[in-house]
Amino acid sequence: MGNIIEQLLFSASITGPICLMLALGVILKRTQVIDEHFIDVASKLVFNVTLPALLFLSIISSHHDLAASAPLIGYGLLANLLFFILSTYATKRFFPAPKDQGVIIQGGFRANTAIIGLAYVSNAYGESGVALAAVYVAAMTLLYNIQAVVCLSPRDEESSRHAFTVIIKTITKNPLIIAIILGMLFYLLAIPVPKMVLDAGQYFANMTLPLALLCTGGSLNIGSLKHEKYATWFSTALKLIFAPLFISLGALIFGYRGVELALVFLMSSAPTAAASYVMARAMGANATLAANIIALTTVCSLFTCTLGIFILTIFGLI
Repeated sequence: MGNIIEQLLFSASITGPICLMLALGVILKRTQVIDEHFIDVASKLVFNVTLPALLFLSIISSHHDLAASAPLIGYGLLANLLFFILSTYATKRFFPAPKDQGVIIQGGFRANTAIIGLAYVSNAYGESGVALAAVYVAAMTLLYNIQAVVCLSPRDEESSRHAFTVIIKTITKNPLIIAIILGMLFYLLAIPVPKMVLDAGQYFANMTLPLALLCTGGSLNIGSLKHEKYATWFSTALKLIFAPLFISLGALIFGYRGVELALVFLMSSAPTAAASYVMARAMGANATLAANIIALTTVCSLFTCTLGIFILTIFGLI
């Protein structure tokens, strides 16, 4: 019994701080300490400056052999691609009308790896975990952007050309991908970075997760969930039950254990990324449904992720 309580406390120690920061974001928004303008500006600061700084510094200061993690990254790409195909098939089976299919599919596969997933890994494994997670995040960000454009694009020749343009733009202009590529170059070529620059960058990096989580909490609008409940819950089930189950079971079969298995689980069990709303809006899809899915998965993931970590620790897999 004591061991079970210990494992439960360990699970809660990973998701608990995230839950509290999200709740604080909700409270600060409700009490008008922060507003929409603050959330908008702070979110841009996180995405364009502090999160890239965190990922870059995590890689260049890593003691982990990042080249050795290539098979894990390869597995992550393959598993997420297969899950995308499966979720597309399931969505088209249960929602034959093409109207919201793309939004439901995107909500089911596009995990918030860069903020919530990274926060989970940081709480569980510290800086060494974040360094490994940074490379995983880069690979998934590339894949998610391509998959999102594919599932949200109408099926005609002109749209296909537009989709290709959007894919290229979202990849080449993504600050996270640029920061991770630069970090890998500096790491592999052993390029020295002045201590003063490292210290200044660390100030930015330390702001990332608290600020990002406050903004995520402040952005939550649970009241909007009264609309399109069936589609919202279906996408949420894909994201929080089937994605972690499918991807983590595959990792187990391939022999991953410990920090690598935990990384795969934590990243796949993260809620739907906020970027899915932006992408749905840009592609002319149902942005309200996208927002509903983000809100519901963010709240529910705190419970499903805690339960998943508890099961994995009970069986001594992580």
